[in-house]
Amino acid sequence: MNREFRALVYQRAKKQRDTRPFGTQFDVYRSGYEWINHSLAPIEITDKHPRIKFGGPGCQKPYLVSPLNISAMSYGALSQSAIMALNKGAKLGNFSHNTGEGGLSPYHLKYGGDIVWQIGTGYFSCRDENGLFDKDLFAEKAQLDIVKMIEIKLSQGAKPGHGGILPAAKLTQEIADIRHVPMGAAVVSPSSHSAFDSPTGLLEFVSELRTLSGGKPVGFKLCIGNKSEFLGICKAMLATEIYPDFITVDGAEGGTGAAPIEFTNSVGTPLRDGVIFVNNALLGVGLRQHIRIIASAKILSAFHIARIMALGADTVNSARGMMLALGCVQSLSCNTDECPTGIATQNPARYKSLNVSDKSKRVANFHQATVEALMDLLGACGVQSLDELDLKHIYRRVGGTNIATYEDLYPAVKSLCLRCGMDIPKDWKKIWEAASADKWH
Repeated sequence: MNREFRALVYQRAKKQRDTRPFGTQFDVYRSGYEWINHSLAPIEITDKHPRIKFGGPGCQKPYLVSPLNISAMSYGALSQSAIMALNKGAKLGNFSHNTGEGGLSPYHLKYGGDIVWQIGTGYFSCRDENGLFDKDLFAEKAQLDIVKMIEIKLSQGAKPGHGGILPAAKLTQEIADIRHVPMGAAVVSPSSHSAFDSPTGLLEFVSELRTLSGGKPVGFKLCIGNKSEFLGICKAMLATEIYPDFITVDGAEGGTGAAPIEFTNSVGTPLRDGVIFVNNALLGVGLRQHIRIIASAKILSAFHIARIMALGADTVNSARGMMLALGCVQSLSCNTDECPTGIATQNPARYKSLNVSDKSKRVANFHQATVEALMDLLGACGVQSLDELDLKHIYRRVGGTNIATYEDLYPAVKSLCLRCGMDIPKDWKKIWEAASADKWH
């Protein structure tokens, strides 16, 4: 990770000086350097903490979401102290905390921070003795006031196409009870869901969870892989008229506590390419206005947020930034149960040293400073609100003196072109024709 951004997170979390002397340390003339241009008529934005409404036509209980929230990290991968500190930080800063696929634990509920409950292929906290989805268990927990949204996990950027992994060394009896799994072996989630087996089935599951939760926003998370499969979901939306309230796009560069190295390094679509594809697909079928997009992967600064919002995201989730705010030192021992800071371990001798009260304030500090920096950045560019950010605002040096905007690099598809079958770009036509609402492949 770039030391500049790691230091920035630490400084904002501790409310230390986050300015820099002597100008940028980046090589602004290298290929790939990116920036946003300012305006000679900057705007003073008074609303430093805007909210984005999540909840489409089928949602009865919309939720107002912060631009920056805590990404999916499970209890089990993280310690109870880390989960409590994150959730208390979310409560202090009025933003949301994604549970990760490891289930809804008492530590997520203790301090009252808003929860996005993630349901993975293992259906942890809502599974029967055979590992299948249990409607009654789900409804009991999903209707808690603290649970604001439900996210179905289809795949994860760090290991797409592979189930989640909790090493046996980190499995305690308490975690086994919360997840409803046996002790003694690593907990490996199935690679796919048993509750549905097609794009149409996914949307029917979305509708079922929305009903069981009492009308709360329901969406799904995925790393983009086979593009025709995502377009199959879009076709299923058109056929069923069931729309998710949001889609979380996870980048292949995202982090994890444990993953096979081939999957970490060489599988899945990176975040920016994934977000622009999903945004264009929803535009092409004429449903973008109903569905919010969350971006998730290596987001640490206000510019990172603005850049991905320009590509089409409505809000962002950060795991790495929040872990650094907690005090992560990147010891790379997440999968060994030997984390020295007490964040990614189930060893009481280690996690009891993590001061929940102190670290929660640091999480809230990082969030506050970063969102305020985002709004200051918008004001400097003469942009009044987050939804005004678009492709033309971000510049990239593509080589030598050749500079392009994202508008040049990522041409948008025409609205409704996929739905109407007219003006479909050549590189979209084949994958759209291959997409099916009734089966994945």
